[in-house]
Amino acid sequence: MLSSTDDVELATYDLGGSGPLIILCHATGFCAGVWLPIAEQLRSQHHVVALDFRGHGQSSPPSTGDFHWRGMGEDLLTFIDVLNADPDVDTTTIRAAGHSMGGCSIVMAELLRPGTFQSAWAFEPILFDRPEGYDGPHESPLVAGARRRRPVFDSRDEAFERYSSRPPFSEIDERALRAYVEEGFVEQPDGTVRLCCEPEHEALTFESSFPGAAERVSEIGFEFLIAASGDGMAPAEQAINIVPRNGLFELAHYDDLTHFGPLEQPDRIATDIAAWFARS
Repeated sequence: MLSSTDDVELATYDLGGSGPLIILCHATGFCAGVWLPIAEQLRSQHHVVALDFRGHGQSSPPSTGDFHWRGMGEDLLTFIDVLNADPDVDTTTIRAAGHSMGGCSIVMAELLRPGTFQSAWAFEPILFDRPEGYDGPHESPLVAGARRRRPVFDSRDEAFERYSSRPPFSEIDERALRAYVEEGFVEQPDGTVRLCCEPEHEALTFESSFPGAAERVSEIGFEFLIAASGDGMAPAEQAINIVPRNGLFELAHYDDLTHFGPLEQPDRIATDIAAWFARS
């Protein structure tokens, strides 16, 4: 465990491989484990590492109770500092791949410390304009849904069966869902399993997203591939709209996928991530 800002104890993972470093950054409510099917492919040519952001997976929540995404960027930089200090890790070039919030965390880290990354890849990073009249967090369907999430199951098998029987999790690759159930739950003394990311912490993370992030993408100085699904939802539309704001950005369309694309077709996504980093 690493000590990040706001008294966060940060869980990090070396997923193996050798070669150029890739850091994998998960979406809100998930954990590093969901990247395992992708990491299995990437590590044939790369050294792959990942982290659980604050309040997710095995990482502790911030003592301040503030889940602003600035903290996600600080978590990522904390991890990078440790990697830079490890003589066994080649940090000559640092690349990162992110999903949703994880994509925004890469941007946040770069804004906090310009020059951190050589290049990045992100599936529908949450980079939105500040809404007109914005005066702080507001309730939304995502926030309300997170607070209603069932936190406890009798077993991991029960959790897997429930998730796999209904969308959007029913559309996720079985390996990714199994990894989420294995790594995203913790066993309780009575034998039940509980979500590592508490529903309230997930809700606070959604509430505390980085409004106005889109207004700063012109400051990003590395090549950045941004992927957009074909589900027509706000993250997909904004991914398409954000690319023209920076000449170093490139757009990839995945019309047959949804916002959960990296979990739906991990083999395809891993191949495309590797291809992007081979030329950026």
